[in-house]
Amino acid sequence: MSETSARLLSLLSLLQARRDWPGALLAERLEVSPRTVRRDVDRLRDLGYPVRATKGPDGGYRLDAGADLPPLLFDDDQAIAVAVALQTATTTVTGIEEGALRALATVRQVMPARLRQRVDALQVTTVDRYADTRRTKVDSNQLIAIGMAVRAREVLRFDYASPGASEEEWTPPRKVEPHHLVTWGGRWYLVGWDLDRKDWRTFRVDRMTPKTPTGPRFTPRGLPAPDVATYISSKFKGQAQSPCRGEAILQAKASDIVQWAGRHAIVEEITPTSCRLILSAWSWTGLAATFGMFECDLEFVGPQELKDAATHLAARYHVAAS
Repeated sequence: MSETSARLLSLLSLLQARRDWPGALLAERLEVSPRTVRRDVDRLRDLGYPVRATKGPDGGYRLDAGADLPPLLFDDDQAIAVAVALQTATTTVTGIEEGALRALATVRQVMPARLRQRVDALQVTTVDRYADTRRTKVDSNQLIAIGMAVRAREVLRFDYASPGASEEEWTPPRKVEPHHLVTWGGRWYLVGWDLDRKDWRTFRVDRMTPKTPTGPRFTPRGLPAPDVATYISSKFKGQAQSPCRGEAILQAKASDIVQWAGRHAIVEEITPTSCRLILSAWSWTGLAATFGMFECDLEFVGPQELKDAATHLAARYHVAAS
């Protein structure tokens, strides 16, 4: 960190610690001249921090409302990195969802409005915590452009590099109503309604080149699924991995169940202490046994074959235990 940046951070910390600061006292604490303090205050104002000059015998400064939490210094790239990291933290670590959301809210609150607008554009859903080893990198400017279109509900135009296509093969720009940014298996995807194909599509962000300006505003359509996580899970995993597919309500946190449910499971939070679990197996008895491995109360939703298998398995276990 440069000397100036470190001093600005110290100045912000001092301004947050008490309501009013005489200019001379700030200069003494920072071991600089009053003129340097005035310059640093101007720098903070340029960054968007509400520092107001106060009247009095010595004159002073006050950090206005909107910076009540410990202030942070971020440039644009750092702000984007923090927002993405906090929203996608659960791809590798479970049980920290609430803390990550609170941390993101804390960081956002102390940011200047200029940075908050960019961070707000990146609303990301993390679906699968099992990362693909073939991770792909995307340009942060592309994420911002796509995120802004999603947030503003504006038609997005972009060139799309189809897999296997040569550089000589040109296709017209895609026109899509962007719905949501999603991470899956270490890759970024855009879920959107393709206006030309009149259907829902997923696009890999690393293959997209957004065009400006964006198109007209649109009214969001309803996804063909309860939520974007279920849609992506069904899209990539298939509606049925195995012949037998069942659903149950578990009285446990979704963040706890997802650790053990397996790669092909779909876990949907219902309340902070309950979740919906959808599993597949090669037999109904095996499926019922899999649901039973979770140490919590559960209720089978269906189908009837799963309920019958659970009843049969319970009778077998009762005989075995007695």
